[in-house]
Amino acid sequence: MTVLTDIQTRAAAHPAHVVLSEGRDPRIIDAAVQATELGIASITLVGSEREISDQLTRRGGRTSEALRIEDPSNSPLTNLVSDAYFDLRKHKGVTAAKAASAALDPLVFAAMLVRLGHADGTVGGAVASTSSTVRAALQVIGKAPGADLVSSFFLMVLPEDHPSGRVAMIFSDCGLVIDPSASELALIASQSAASYATLLNEPPRIAMLSFSTKGSAKHPNVTKVAEASTRIREQYPDIASDGELQFDAAFVPSVAATKAPGSKVAGTANVMIFPNLDAGNIGYKIAERIGGCTAIGPVLQGLSRPANDLSRGCTADDILNMIAVTVLQAARFKA
Repeated sequence: MTVLTDIQTRAAAHPAHVVLSEGRDPRIIDAAVQATELGIASITLVGSEREISDQLTRRGGRTSEALRIEDPSNSPLTNLVSDAYFDLRKHKGVTAAKAASAALDPLVFAAMLVRLGHADGTVGGAVASTSSTVRAALQVIGKAPGADLVSSFFLMVLPEDHPSGRVAMIFSDCGLVIDPSASELALIASQSAASYATLLNEPPRIAMLSFSTKGSAKHPNVTKVAEASTRIREQYPDIASDGELQFDAAFVPSVAATKAPGSKVAGTANVMIFPNLDAGNIGYKIAERIGGCTAIGPVLQGLSRPANDLSRGCTADDILNMIAVTVLQAARFKA
């Protein structure tokens, strides 16, 4: 069983209701049909009822109790969404008229269904930009209680029979926080460790990545990662972590033995924390395009309810996997 099949199987054991904000997109519709057929989730597609119905028919699907359509232009929920959005954002100068207009935005409509308890999570970004998708999630769903930061990660699934013997890793933050401080890096690491445990159902091992390993280079950027590593060890002593580590020292046991002897994480890390968005975004794309990894994400963490982003180049399979990830996140919130 592959790791993605395992995630789908575990999601089907805890099915949730996921709302997809870009219901007219053919990839979204294909993934929605698959998700309901596999029992992973019940789905609400947001968008033009006529267009979505036509697409469903052409693609061999149909509406059902598990697969519904909500058209913001005529949905009985739109007034509820508008009123709730007004109450939520009026302190920011949003008028009732602006709230009524916002309720017609599929990203806002979908996020508000989650906030109001009509859905367990939402997925968007196949058409909309990351900034628009994340903005709706932050403004409507908001941060989890006690969360000082919302960050993101990619679930990186390695090719089968990879020489390393690895199956999957988490790379973070590769999509959201541009230049985290040492304290923010530590928070991103703790969030990512929890996400790894949720999705992979095994203990996380965090590597705080740098261009230096254990003081091999001196620079303020290295100092930041070293400080973050100290914070992680002090604040989360039960989570295996180490840093600062170069990627090869974090990933390759033989290199770890030379560069970081005695480390309990080096050579076996499965949660890779990048020092900034430049490194993270470039790193995950290299792993995907040259290394043959499957990248699922960006998955958001630190929100009060699940809301996730998609790459605009995603496939229906990518969307299906993101739905399954969202379901497992929702199960953690319900636990």
